[in-house]
Amino acid sequence: MIGRLFRDVEWQSVAALIALAVVVGALWETPLVYPLKILVVFFHELSHAAVAVLTGGEVVEIQVVAEEGGVCLTRGGSRVLTLSAGYLGSLVWGGVILTLAARTRLDRGLAVALGGILLLITVIFVRPFLAFGFGFGLASGLAMVLLGLKASERVCDLLLRLIGLTSCLYAVLDIKSDVLDRPEARSDAAMLAEVTGLPTTFWGTLWIAIAVVVALGFLLYASRAAPASGLSRLRRR
Repeated sequence: MIGRLFRDVEWQSVAALIALAVVVGALWETPLVYPLKILVVFFHELSHAAVAVLTGGEVVEIQVVAEEGGVCLTRGGSRVLTLSAGYLGSLVWGGVILTLAARTRLDRGLAVALGGILLLITVIFVRPFLAFGFGFGLASGLAMVLLGLKASERVCDLLLRLIGLTSCLYAVLDIKSDVLDRPEARSDAAMLAEVTGLPTTFWGTLWIAIAVVVALGFLLYASRAAPASGLSRLRRR
């Protein structure tokens, strides 16, 4: 299976995605990338929320702040799985968005769907109402819906690739910054260490190893040649 994955890869597509990632990295500390980073924070907290609900819990509220941070308050569910879901969940969000943008012609519909999800989550869970997170969630959700309805497929495709790549990059860099560089910080890994008795650095090292492998897998899969049916039919429409 691994050999087939590499054999079907279109290396020009890999190079193009890497070049786009390099551009994002070069602009990482600029206002141009800042909205994408806040969007990844939404994915992070949404991943906590989704796993809490899937394991029998409930979401109390989600908070997102301008300092590129957030909190997902949950009740019940699996504490271990919920805490593990943030960084890795935002990585999966990014990888799926990147793959769908690269391998289908559904970019406009995906932009509308993603905007709708952001609006729904914001209205139901993001609090307080008169705060940065709620305003950003509404603005970004509406912007995504309008782009999907009004912008060209090429514009939507580029935006989705940027979101996907940023989410994959941010997941890896955030784990390093929050967990490995600052093990004393009150991070998901620190709280998981309290629950499991395993040190914060153990979880940080495990997560970043998984994140690097998964991000590489998404990059290669998004760059594979489309088969003769299925997704290829979507690309030809």
